[in-house]
Parts: sequence; C-alpha cells; structure tokens
Amino acid sequence: MTSPSAFIQELVNVTCVERYGVNLEQWQISLIWSFIVSIFPIGGLFAALLANSIMSKVGRKQCLLLSSIPALIGALLMLLSKTAMSFEMIMAARFFHGMNAGLGVIAQTMYIMECAPKSLRGAVGVTVASFIALGKLSGQLLGIRELLGTRERWPWLLAFSGVTSLLHLATLPLLPESPSFLLLAKGDWQACEQALKRLWGDGDYRLEMEEMLKEKAMQQNAGTCTVLQLFRNRDVRWQLISVLVTFSSLQLCGINAVYFYSYEVFRHVGIHEEDLRYAALGTSLCELSASSSLFFMVQVSSKRMLLLRGYAVMCVTLVLLTVTMYLQANLSWLPYCSMMLVFIFIFSFGSGPGGATTALPVELFTQTYKSAAFTVGTFLNWSGLFCVGMLFPILVQKINYFCFLIFLFFCAFTCLYVGFYFPETKNLSPLEVAEEFKKIRCKSKMAHSNEHTSHNGTVCETNL
Repeated sequence: MTSPSAFIQELVNVTCVERYGVNLEQWQISLIWSFIVSIFPIGGLFAALLANSIMSKVGRKQCLLLSSIPALIGALLMLLSKTAMSFEMIMAARFFHGMNAGLGVIAQTMYIMECAPKSLRGAVGVTVASFIALGKLSGQLLGIRELLGTRERWPWLLAFSGVTSLLHLATLPLLPESPSFLLLAKGDWQACEQALKRLWGDGDYRLEMEEMLKEKAMQQNAGTCTVLQLFRNRDVRWQLISVLVTFSSLQLCGINAVYFYSYEVFRHVGIHEEDLRYAALGTSLCELSASSSLFFMVQVSSKRMLLLRGYAVMCVTLVLLTVTMYLQANLSWLPYCSMMLVFIFIFSFGSGPGGATTALPVELFTQTYKSAAFTVGTFLNWSGLFCVGMLFPILVQKINYFCFLIFLFFCAFTCLYVGFYFPETKNLSPLEVAEEFKKIRCKSKMAHSNEHTSHNGTVCETNL
C-alpha cells in the first residue's frame, strides 16, 4: 500500500469532490487513509476468530481453499475501484484481504507442519516467515515506478494477489489433506496412510501413525477444544502463556517502528525522496535473507536459542538506535550507524522471532488444542498490528524516536521469559514438550520451596 498511497489519497479527495462537492482537508484525507490501512488487521482478526471452527470441521486443506475466495473478491474490488471512483471499494477489499491472511496464516502453518516429518518440522515451520518476507519484497518490487507503481497501473498492483490466489486454487487440490487431521479428527487410518505415502514416499509409517494414535488416546474424551476451554485447562497453562507472550511480542517488539524510521534514517544519509522506495527494497531483502537463513539455522540451533538470541540482540539494537537517532544531528557519521542498526534489527527479527514464533502452537500443543492455540496467537498478532497502526502515529508525534524504549520493554520481557520458562521443542512431540514444561514448573517450585525453607531456618536460628 505504500507505493500507491499518494494516488489512493488523491482518489479519496476527487471522489468526495465529484460525489458531494466537498474538497477535503489534509487531516480528513489522512484519517480516511488511516482507516483504509487499519481495516486490514480488522479482517484478519475476524478471520482468526472463525479459523478454529472452520479447520475443525472441514480440515486444513479445505480451509486454505476457502481462504482464497475473499482474496479473489478483494482483488476484483481493487481492480475496479479507480474505474468506479470508489475508495469504499478499496476499504472493502482490504477487509477481504485481511480475512484471507487471517485464515491463510493459521491453516497454512498447521498444514505444512502436520505434513512434515518430525525431524524436519522445525525447518519447515520457519518457511512461513520466509514466504511472508518474499511477499513483502514482491509487493515493493512491483510497486516501483518502472513496473506497476504509476498513476495508471496502481489498481493492477493492488489486484495482483488475485493471480497468486488463482494459482493456489489450481494447485492445492492436487495435494493430500493433513495426515494427522485424517487420523485424529476423522479416524480414517487408510486415508492417513495414503497421505503419508504421497507426502513422504513409499514406506512403512506404522510407528508414526501409532504415535499419532497415542496422542489421540491421551486426548480421547477431550475432542476439539474451544478457545474458552483452552484458557480453562490448567494442564496446558504454561504452553498458553508461552503463546500469549511470544505472539504479543511479534508486533510489540518494534519491527514496524524500525521500518517507519528507516525512511528518516535513509533521508539523513542523503537518499533522495523519490529513491526511498528503492532503499526500502533493501530492508525487505534483509528480512527475506534473514528468514531464509533461519531454515538452515534451525537445523543446528534450538528454537529456544533462536528466540533468546533474537530478542537479546533486538534489545541492544533498540538502545543504540535511540542514542544514535537522538545524536545524529550533531555528528555527520551517526546516520550511517543508525542505518546499520536498522539492518541489524531487521535481520535479528527475521532470523529469530519472526520465523520461530509462527509455528509454535503446532509444536507446543496436541491435536485437541492446536486450532484454538493458533486462533489465540493470530488474534494477538492482528490485535497488536491494529494497535500499533492506530497508536504509533500518536507516539511518534509525542515522544518521537523515544518510542523505541517502549518496544524495548516488550523485547526484554520476552527475552527473560524465554530464558527462564521456555523449554526446547526441537525434535520433540507435543506430549514430550508438555513433560518439559512440567520439569520447568517442578524446578521453579523446588527453588521456591528451598528458598522458603532457608528463610524459615534463618528465622529459627535467630529465635534460638
């Protein structure tokens, strides 16, 4: 939306002049533009609330197919909006695109994670972030002046997602449904075995299926839990807390603030205004390379370490970025330091939290709770995006780049939580992860008990 923003705001004003004879002031245009941008996460929120029930009833693959429908509707509305002289069509299209993203991110992550062997599950899970970064880069690349970022062609830019949705609808039916959904939700042993052979090749997968059945046996009477049941269940409380903390920090860590201030940093370095969109390609390329490298890093490093290292580096970077932004008017070389810190922050996010967080519900929860956990996680993600989108401009006006210190708090808190209360999930089934959480709780209780005993002993000695 960044590239055609000026053309869309012009359309808003022209529409009001022709329709109502009112020439809008700049603040009115900005208000309508903010709503056009912010309605995307509202659509994502709405879809996230529906995702649990849809996936439980029709499965992961069918949910993915359904998610393409609002994307096609949105693309058609975008394409016709300029001809119809209707910015309301762009608003509606943004809502539909949000629905597509809200359903797609949940269903696609669960689908590929459940289709992957346990040994590759961590590596496959991080590809979600890689393709999101690729989408950002593709959007910015298509939005340059030489391609679709012009006054005449911007509706085609906004409608381009319809092409990928058509490709999605044409190819996804060729793939099987998630094996674990077929076995655990449908109880179809034969279909599960056929799906495994199509995905992994010919072989004997009885051990894998028996492990799925063991999970089903332990959750036999639970069924598919709702979000409310998930919050009420004490057995998965720490898994739920981990999802709450990590998914909240995805938007509240300051990644969007750093992207926003990257334009100011590039201006200070001397990049001309008309070339800023090309510099922005560098930030997206940095995130793509970071998330792509995560595919190989997760093979040799633990998921816990990726999160811990990522948030730790981001904390340090936010502190240094605040200092350099504050002093950059005094020293000519400091803007270049700020530029390097922007790239370091984006790389740390992409190679850590950005890629490692999305797939956590699949790794932390059994089949019974996966859909509900994903609904909670994506709800927090979309809520955070909406709040940052609405409140961030106000923060910038009031405290300028000191807003980084607010985001620093969330990064530091998440870093400490992962360091003390989050276990390793690599090559572990959800049942084994649950045992790891129990060990952490037991250690915490023992430490508290020892501290209490030591305190009582000191009191007794004092009394004696």
